[in-house]
Amino acid sequence: MKYLSTFIIGFLCILLYSCNNKKNEPYTETMRSGVITVAMDESFQPVLQQEIDVFEGINPQASVIPIYVNETEALNLFLQDSVRLAVTTRALSEAEIASFNQRKLFPKAMVIATDGIALIINKENTDSLITVNQLRSILTGETLTWQQLNGGSGSDSIQVVFDHPNSSSVRYALDSICKGAPLSFDLFAQKNNPSVIDFVANHKNSLGIIGVSWIGNKSDTTLMSFVDNIRVMSVSNAMNATSQNSYKPYQAYIATKEYPLIRNIYALLNDPRGALPSGFFNFLTSDRGQRIILKAGIVPATQPIRIVSTRDEL
Repeated sequence: MKYLSTFIIGFLCILLYSCNNKKNEPYTETMRSGVITVAMDESFQPVLQQEIDVFEGINPQASVIPIYVNETEALNLFLQDSVRLAVTTRALSEAEIASFNQRKLFPKAMVIATDGIALIINKENTDSLITVNQLRSILTGETLTWQQLNGGSGSDSIQVVFDHPNSSSVRYALDSICKGAPLSFDLFAQKNNPSVIDFVANHKNSLGIIGVSWIGNKSDTTLMSFVDNIRVMSVSNAMNATSQNSYKPYQAYIATKEYPLIRNIYALLNDPRGALPSGFFNFLTSDRGQRIILKAGIVPATQPIRIVSTRDEL
């Protein structure tokens, strides 16, 4: 019993020494190794997950754990120092930067891509053309039915659905489409982007607002088609939408800005040690990281894209 007690005391001393010694070990995370958590706008989950998979594949000692949340939550995690890297659709405000600077922190923001906001409708709905002004009138509650819109096919109310009340798509609708005018109380949100697609596919009078990377046809290497269980609307900046002045959110039309509903995607970095968050940040902006964005159907910040002249039958 005496020897057992001595063994236990000795083991606990060794364990305590080991724990204390680990605290004194030098910081070992590098730009290509370690474990980090990254906050990411779930609107871009399909392409960002590809980025993570490839980055971990070429850096086997690195683990990037994504938290896919709405944009408001992603920014809050970043501002509260819960994560050192976030992906959102806006840069930091001057007040937010000043808050970091007061703590002797100097965050970076870089545009990594340009995305399109897609308008999706049920396949039975033939109203495939819309202007930005008409979309604004729907979002603010001035236009209530497809019939009011263009003398369209349905007299029932248009059911507008977003992915989340605090999503970047909602903020884009408020800031860029409605110019600050309040959204209608009749709009509602699903839990996530796949739920938006499912809802639209099953409700004839619905109008879904979603990031274009969620609806790309992965089997089409030309990036000229979308998933086949919904219809994608063509959008015009003109007063009246026609087949000649309306565009779908194809990569080329996002690049030329002929498609009007576009937004930048930012990577936000706060990594004073220059460790794994900086390594993944650099990868997103590297040639390889940008080519992943290119193949996803949205527009990379630095990679050139091939413009193909085409016109859909509307």
